[in-house]
Amino acid sequence: MAEYELDCLGEACPVPIVKTEKKLKELEIGDVLIVQIDHSCAMKNVPEWARKEGHDVEIEEVDDGEWEVIIEKRK
Repeated sequence: MAEYELDCLGEACPVPIVKTEKKLKELEIGDVLIVQIDHSCAMKNVPEWARKEGHDVEIEEVDDGEWEVIIEKRK
């Protein structure tokens, strides 16, 4: 299992979802992707999309208005 970070700070939808989807395709099952987000729309849409795709998702607020979406690839 490996851990990767994806910087989507300053980017609005749909860019974070597109980048997240592209990066997850490169990862192995069990790998973890930490997506850094500071846009409320992306904060809602990225975890929703990842869960719908069947991945495990956790969200941590690391600063005021800045989050890390932690996605464990499941398939």
